Amino acid sequence: MTAPAWTSGDVTVELGDDHVATVEFHRPPNNFFDVALVHDIADALAWIDDDGSARAVVLCSEGKNFCAGATLGGGGLAGGERVTNLYEEGIRIFQSRRPIVVVVQGAAIGGGLGLALTGDFRVGAPESRLSANFAQLGFHHGFGISATLPPIVGQQRALEMLYTGARLNGEEAHAIGLLDRLVPLDDVRAEAHRLAAEIASSAPLSLLSIRETMRGDLADKVRVATEREAQEQDILRKTDDFAEGVKATAERRPPQFAGR
Repeated sequence: MTAPAWTSGDVTVELGDDHVATVEFHRPPNNFFDVALVHDIADALAWIDDDGSARAVVLCSEGKNFCAGATLGGGGLAGGERVTNLYEEGIRIFQSRRPIVVVVQGAAIGGGLGLALTGDFRVGAPESRLSANFAQLGFHHGFGISATLPPIVGQQRALEMLYTGARLNGEEAHAIGLLDRLVPLDDVRAEAHRLAAEIASSAPLSLLSIRETMRGDLADKVRVATEREAQEQDILRKTDDFAEGVKATAERRPPQFAGR
């Protein structure tokens, strides 16, 4: 097995001969994230930009699920300062310059969906599960989803996902554009690499120029969005409903919200 070209913490980078870099994070089976993981993903993408040999990126994870959300108490849904740090690191992902294709095997839930939305494209399978489940936790969405989700699925679909916390399977997600390619589960990573290689076959300077035109202001939009999201999360984190939402999720039962 070839040694990774770059590694830090739970994140590795492999460089292919086809000008595709594979960024993989390793926290199986569910790949819950915290500030440290998002920081290392951002560092990996910055290293790829500096190295310059890759023209497109595959972002993937080891295990059953792409990312089942934030580690409770580990910098994801913890105190306000940690959330601010988390979102600052997330903005760095949006500042990367290469097109990103995300492999969504299994679940991309809550903040995991936010991480999947950092990519230009998402490839999944019928077994994929995607959900902005924040309202079912008594919480407010984050990770810049306010800025990233509506342009992909439309304002009305975004509102429905955020208000209901509905869990979409791969076919449902593909039908509304949340997944760009839908293939059998065993082919998800290969299909993502094929798409990234197709992108990487284009003229590299044109790719950088076009992506800057199309997505160059996204990091700034995410920064504005996360400022609002963090404020609302700080308010809701102190409510009884949030405590009930987290408890109900842990106990695998419907929450009983009281509006306080």
